[in-house]
Amino acid sequence: MTEVKICGITSTEDALVAAHCGATALGFIFYPPSPRYIKPEDAKIIISALPDKVVKVGVFVNEKPENIKKLVEACALDMIQLHGDESSEYCRQFPTSMMIKAVELKNNDDIDRALTYPVAALLIDTRDAGLYGGTGKKSNWGLAGDLRGKKPLILSGGLNAENVADALKTVGPVALDINSGVEASPGKKDHQKLACIFDIIQASDTKHENLQSIFKKRDI
Repeated sequence: MTEVKICGITSTEDALVAAHCGATALGFIFYPPSPRYIKPEDAKIIISALPDKVVKVGVFVNEKPENIKKLVEACALDMIQLHGDESSEYCRQFPTSMMIKAVELKNNDDIDRALTYPVAALLIDTRDAGLYGGTGKKSNWGLAGDLRGKKPLILSGGLNAENVADALKTVGPVALDINSGVEASPGKKDHQKLACIFDIIQASDTKHENLQSIFKKRDI
C-alpha cells in the first residue's frame, strides 16, 4: 500500500489511533506559529509510547540546523521534514536519507528548483496567507505528476476522504501526507475520519506491495 504519514500529531491517543489505522509515519511540528505546534518535551512523551515500527518525522520551518540536530536526538526522530525557505545548501548539513523537503509547485521553474534538493523525497504542498503548510488547500497535482519518477514523491495539500482516491489515481505518489483532512480541529484528529481515509486508501490503492519506501527508521 502507498505509505501514509499523518502529520500534526499533538496527543498520544491520536498517535496510537493513527498507527493502528496503518500510518507508516507520524509528523510532529516544531514550529511555534503553527496551530499544530508541539513542545519537544510533549513530543518525546508521545514518541516513547509508539510502536517501534512507526517512523517519527520532525517538521521544521527555517530552523537553525543546530537546533534541529538537538531535537533529533532528544526526541528520537527518524527523519527531518523542512517546510520553510531552506536552500539546497542548507539541506546538505544533514544525511540525505533523513531529509524530506516540502515544496510548492506553481510552474516548471519550481520543478527544476525542487530537483536540486539533496533529499530522500519531495513533499508537494500549498502555501497560503503566510502559512507554510497545513492550509487545507489542494496542491498542484498536474505539476506533481511531472515529478513522478524523477524524485520520490509525497503528495500533501488538502487531502481528505473525498479526494484521496482521485489523488492516488491522478498523481501516483510513493506516499501521502495527511493533516487537516482528518482533523476535528487544528491539532486534534477525528478518529472516524482517520479510519475512513485509511479504508479508502486501501480500497483505491493499486500498489499491493511497497516497491519503494520513503519513511525509514534512522540508524542509531
